[in-house]
Amino acid sequence: MESQNVSVGSFAKNYGLVLGLILVLITVIMYVTGMQLEGIQWPMYLYYIIFPAIIIYAISQYKKSNANLLSLRQAIKIGLLVAVISALVFAVYSLIFNYIIDPEFQGLAMEAVRDKLLENPNLTEEIVDKQMDMMEKFSSPLIANAAFIAFSSIFGLIYSLIGGLVMKKEA
Repeated sequence: MESQNVSVGSFAKNYGLVLGLILVLITVIMYVTGMQLEGIQWPMYLYYIIFPAIIIYAISQYKKSNANLLSLRQAIKIGLLVAVISALVFAVYSLIFNYIIDPEFQGLAMEAVRDKLLENPNLTEEIVDKQMDMMEKFSSPLIANAAFIAFSSIFGLIYSLIGGLVMKKEA
C-alpha cells in the first residue's frame, strides 16, 4: 500500500467541491425549470441522498489510500471538511445569485409562498402575515447561508461519525 501520510485536506477539498457543485447544479436546474417558485422539492431529496453518500465515499477512499487504516478522528475531519467546503461553495453561488444574477427572485419566492399559504382555508390573512414576517426575518441570503453552513456541518459530523465508527481500523 501507499504511505500513511495521505492528506485529509486534499480528500476533503476535492469531495467538498464536487458535492458543492452538485448542489449548485440541482439549484440551477430547479431555478431554470421554475420548480423553486412552484414549490417542487424532489430534486433536493436527491441531494439529501447524495450528501451522506459522498461523505461516506470520501472516508472510504481516504482509508483505501491510507494503507487501509482509518481513525475515527480522520473520518470526522474528512466528513466535516467535505460538508463545510460544499456548503461554502453553495454559499458563494447563493450570494452571487441573490445579489447579482436575480436580486428579485427572493421577493418572487416569498410571494409564491404567501399565495400557497392563502390557499389554505384554515389560515387567516393575519396568521399568514405573521408567518411571512417571520420568514422575512430569516430569509436574508446571509442568514440563510450561515444557517445552511451550520446545518451542513452538523449533518456532516453525524454522517462522518457513523462512517468512521463503521470503517475505523487503526494500526
